Amino acid sequence: MAFPKMSDIQALDDTRLAEEILAVKKELFQLRFRQATRQPVKAHEFRHARHKLAQLLTLEHQRRQHHGG
Repeated sequence: MAFPKMSDIQALDDTRLAEEILAVKKELFQLRFRQATRQPVKAHEFRHARHKLAQLLTLEHQRRQHHGG
């Protein structure tokens, strides 16, 4: 599975962007929980989720600066 492209994420509207950020944060929480309870977790799942979260937060930050908020 390849990393998501920034161009795909930029197509999201503000509401969908916020929903995606929340969903990825939940996914990371669940991965950490599974790891803490010694359930099998693949390392790349963390890497992909963190990468996607960084892209989403970067876009959110850029939009806030652009809209003066």
